Order: sequence, then structure tokens, then C-alpha cells
Amino acid sequence: MSNNATASPTAPVVANRGAITACVILSVIMQALDTTIANVALPHIQGDVSASADQINWVLTSYIVAAAIMTPPSGFLSAKFGRKRVLLVAIAGFVVASVLCGLSESLIQIVGFRLLQGLFGASLVPLSQGILLDIYNVEERGRAMALFGVSVMVGPVLGPVIGGWLTDNISWRWVFYINVPIGALAFFGIVVYVTETKLDALAKLDWFGFGMLSIAIAGLQLFLDRGEQLDWFYSSEIIIEALVCVSAFYLFLVHMFTAERSFVNPRLFMDQNFAVSILFIFIVGVTYLASLALMTPYLQTLMGYPVVTAGIVMGPRGLGTMFCMFLVGRLIGKVDTRWLLFIGLALTAWAMYDMTGWTPDVSQWTLISVGFVQGAGLGFLFVPLTTIAFATLPAQMRGEGTGLYNLSRNIGSSVGISVVSMLITENTQVNHANIAAYVTPFNRYFDVTAAQGVSPFTAVGRASLDGMITTQATIIAYMDDFKLLMLMSIFAMPLLVLLRKPKAPPAVDHSVAME
Repeated sequence: MSNNATASPTAPVVANRGAITACVILSVIMQALDTTIANVALPHIQGDVSASADQINWVLTSYIVAAAIMTPPSGFLSAKFGRKRVLLVAIAGFVVASVLCGLSESLIQIVGFRLLQGLFGASLVPLSQGILLDIYNVEERGRAMALFGVSVMVGPVLGPVIGGWLTDNISWRWVFYINVPIGALAFFGIVVYVTETKLDALAKLDWFGFGMLSIAIAGLQLFLDRGEQLDWFYSSEIIIEALVCVSAFYLFLVHMFTAERSFVNPRLFMDQNFAVSILFIFIVGVTYLASLALMTPYLQTLMGYPVVTAGIVMGPRGLGTMFCMFLVGRLIGKVDTRWLLFIGLALTAWAMYDMTGWTPDVSQWTLISVGFVQGAGLGFLFVPLTTIAFATLPAQMRGEGTGLYNLSRNIGSSVGISVVSMLITENTQVNHANIAAYVTPFNRYFDVTAAQGVSPFTAVGRASLDGMITTQATIIAYMDDFKLLMLMSIFAMPLLVLLRKPKAPPAVDHSVAME
């Protein structure tokens, strides 16, 4: 992985360092924007491609899954074909896939092109990070990684705002077309200013292990995304996907522990801090991006917010993350890392607890303030967790560890989005049936509603009443999802006792945190 790159005491390219930094930061911003910019446009995309509420989230999960699968091999590709060459192909492919997403006319097309976008975009962040580590010397590396971290966090801050404005004023397709000018600037800048790295003819990748893990991840995602629609194990397709997932993961595990050089080094899990952190970052991935996926339909469908307003309301969440990442950067080394993680989990759990009491009448100030607190919780989790994860890991294993660490986070994000979307659909149906059981001619409540023109004894009244019941059932389903995410944050707290206090902060912890 790119984290193995080492900067010389004197930066090798001084004259063009500013231009190189600007170009790679642009590529990072482009990739970071696409993790959130499409969120506020989902209801509009859903209408244009005729997708159901649970299907439209495939637009998010397909991108995350593809990025998760292709992130670990980026180091091998860079060594085999040259970092500059791979980065240029990644930028060009990402831009082309973005244009194809904007041109999509069906759900299958946009999901397929989002997969392609994720495959190309996976290497943008680690390779750009590697370039920055190479062109800045040891004394300046901290400042470079701070700038890199800000560029990564620009996505959660600006993504919903820019996406909302483009969708409202032009078209949802422009949330993808916007990548064209950004990508073009980054591409031509890298062509002119970045020099190629030496090739490693002996670089190898465990293709069998990589293939089995990729198939397992894809099978799991299909199982989760299609299960609700096909009635789970009553469908032969779901049974096949479950068998493929389990079989591929079994072969991957056997290969990992028996192969001479496997895709994932099993010795990584002998480090207690790293092993616990892998589970920890999975939970973080679930709670953060899953809650973002829930907020978009909540704001636009239940609360009736215009797309621009929804984007502006969601923006402060990223500001909270950015602010607390800077704060935590100053506290690390002075405060026990485990206490910082506890604060992050507590803030996240409190935000989710507050959200369990939300109704469509909740004020904008509440939406903004609670979103900021949730973002602050992530800021207290990201950097400290990565610091402690790699603090006791041998330096020669950090490259492999980084790939696995980010893979766990991405899988957590995609699984979280799929699960909460599935639960919304399923619980809405269950809640609707439970509430409808009280709709009888003998319920005296309908004497009042009939006087208000919503009589259950007329066709119009019954349709209106069904709409009211569906709305109430959906609100309860969202409350249940927020409660689930709150409980996950609380249940993660006991993991803190399994983490050992690092003797000294490692040299790469902040850079790894952003990847």
C-alpha cells in the first residue's frame, strides 16, 4: 500500500511541489465528494430510474463495495505498473464512469456504472497519499497529512450542499458531471508535474485470495440488497448468493492460513490492538454512512424539505467531524487514546438516542445541532482509532494492515446501508399492519376524523387514512433504525477494555487515518 512510501529528509521535487500537491488534492476531493454528493439526489434518481426505496440505495452500496474490493490491490498495481500511470488511469476511468452515471436511464445502468466508478476511484486516495508522503520531508509530513485530511473531509461537508444545489437548479445528473472539470485539471496536472516511480518486476498479488475475498464480499452485498425484495430464503437466488458468499469466504480463510504468502497476512490478527480495531472500524462504518443514507429520505420524503435545504441541513455533520479531527490531533499523546474513543462513542450514541425521538415536526436547529454532534463523534473516533490500531503493529506490516483496515470500514459502510434500508422496508410493513389492526368501525377516534372529512367509510377517506398510517409506520421504522445504530455504538464501548495503551504514537498513524 501507499503507506509504505517513505519521504527522504529533503523532498525530491521542490520546484513543482505546490502544483503536485494541488493536483493530487483535486483527485482526492473528487473521490471524497462522490461518497456523499449523490445522497441528497437519491429521491430524484429513484423517480427517473423507476426504483423502489430499498433498490435506490444500491447506488450508494455498489460504489462503496467496489472501492472496498479494489483498495487493497492499489499498492501492487502501483509497484507493477508505476504509480503515475495507475493514478492517471484511475482518474480517467473515474471521470468516464461518472459521465456514464449521468447518462444512465435505468437502475441497472447507474448501479453498473457506479460499480465501475468505485473500481477506478479506489486507488485515488492511497496513491495520492503516497505521492504527498514522497514529496514532503519528515518535518513537513505532518502538515501535508493535515492538508490531505482536510481534502478527504471536504466530501462530507460540501457533498450534500453541492449535490442539493445541482439537483435543484440543473439536474441530478450533474452530481456526476461535476467530476469532469475536476478530473481534467487533476489529470493534466499529474501528466505535467508528477514523475513516474520505479517498477518492481517481482511484485506479486495473491490472486486466488483476492478473488475469493472479492466474491465473498459481492455475494454478501447481493444477499443483503436482494433479500427483502425476494423474500429471503424462499428464493433460490438468495440461497445461491448465501452459499457462494459462505463458500468463497471459507476458501479465503483456508487459503489465508495455509498459503506461503496470502492476500491477507494472518499474523496481523496476532496484534490485539489491530484485531480489535478491525471490528471497531467496521462498527464506525456502519453507524456513520448508514445514518447518512437514512437522513436523505427522512428529510425529503417525510419532512418535505427541498433538496437544497436538505443538503444544507446535512452539511454541519461534516463540519463537526473536521473540527474535532483537528482538536483530537492536538490531544493525542496528551490524553489516553481510549478516553478519546469513549467520547466519540458517547457522542455518537447520544446523537442516535436523540434521533429516536424525532418526528417530521423536528426543528431545523435540532437537525443541524444533532448532526454536528454526530459528526463530532466521528472526529473523536477516526484518528484515535487508527493511532491505536497501528501503534503496536510492526512497521513492515503496516502497509498490509492499512488495506485490511480500510476494507473493514468500507464493508461496514455498505453492509450498514443495506441493513438499515432493508429494516425500513420490512418494519414499515409490520408497523402498518399493527396500526391498521386498530382501524375498525368501532374505534371512536373515527367519529372525530369523520367530522374532519377523513371518514374511513368512504373511498377517499380510506385512501387518506392509509396514507396517514403509512407515514406513521415509516416514522416508527426510522426510530427503530436509529435505535439500532445507538445500541451498536453502546455495545462497542466494552471493546475499549481490550485495547492496550500504546507506548508511543507511531509515525504514520495520522496519515493512515485518512486513507
